[in-house]
Amino acid sequence: MESDKIRLKIASPYREVLDVEVDEVVAPGEGGQFGVLPGHTPFLATIGVGQLAYRQGNQLKYVAVAHGYAEVEYHQVIVLLDAAELSDEIDVDRAERARQRAEGRLAEISPEDKDYVVELAALDRAMNRISVAKI
Repeated sequence: MESDKIRLKIASPYREVLDVEVDEVVAPGEGGQFGVLPGHTPFLATIGVGQLAYRQGNQLKYVAVAHGYAEVEYHQVIVLLDAAELSDEIDVDRAERARQRAEGRLAEISPEDKDYVVELAALDRAMNRISVAKI
């Protein structure tokens, strides 16, 4: 591997989502978005729900991600997630149904209900998938 590239590996419990060489990675950390270029100082980060972007040359690509960890090394980023979908794999109709379902449930329960946070998280994931699919 060239020293001016980063090996990006993304995996969920169900499959290896991606294993490619890239020029740059931008990820949604729990504490805020972070970017990685070749030769970056190693660190560990928690990943939230959001859009992980990576650049190959002039082309920017996106992955819908949800909850996990990233290990950044000098020329490698390994991301282990609860869920990850490449933008072209997202079923927008399914994500839209999930959004509608979560919104319906949220309208029926109060914020004090123990399921409120669960439904809010489901809505967040669905909205993220829809957003990434439309990029």
